[in-house]
Amino acid sequence: MAQAVNVIELDGVVKRYRSGRNVVEALKGVDFHARHGEMVTIIGPSGSGKSTMLNLIGLLDTPTEGSVSLDGTDVTDFTGDELTEERRSKLGFVFQAFHLLPMLTAVENVELPSRWDTSVDRRDRAIELLERVGLGDRLDHTPEELSGGQKQRVAIARSLINEPDVVLADEPTGNLDQDTSRTILEELTRLKEEEDVAIVAVTHDEQLLEYTDRVVELVDGRIQS
Repeated sequence: MAQAVNVIELDGVVKRYRSGRNVVEALKGVDFHARHGEMVTIIGPSGSGKSTMLNLIGLLDTPTEGSVSLDGTDVTDFTGDELTEERRSKLGFVFQAFHLLPMLTAVENVELPSRWDTSVDRRDRAIELLERVGLGDRLDHTPEELSGGQKQRVAIARSLINEPDVVLADEPTGNLDQDTSRTILEELTRLKEEEDVAIVAVTHDEQLLEYTDRVVELVDGRIQS
């Protein structure tokens, strides 16, 4: 197992957006970290800056002030192409709406993030991941042939295909009933331990708090101590 070090870190992050003539400060000096094998849940009211924070952790946006580090490397001033490569190789994403391509089978959807890397064949890993989340008998099923919980498990397997250091989960149980949500959370807990990834989740689902290692509350762009 990897040493418990900060795999993702925000240091004094400020994010401002221009809205017409006004400047909106979405994040106000945020410090944050997550370690290998740890699940951290970000909570807070609507408009508190959670989505902005997740975008920064996911290297989908850059801070106005402060720094973002991934695996000990400051990536704040990376070019767009460099950030794309960091996302591809070190980050996995799980979304509330699943974002599976309807014309592809489960195994093809899981393989998708690695299809641009011609140096490796990910079919065996895609099958292994689907088997690990209990979908070994659904490899050739398309999304329309899967339940909501099965689709989310495909999405979780897809997020792990490139062996990421961090998995970002945006409302991962938002479209699921309570029993299915519990199954998904148990899968995330098991996989974070087996894959030794950091999981950073944004949620309104209080059930997720039972499974998390640490809760971070964001209010009005600031982390509450």
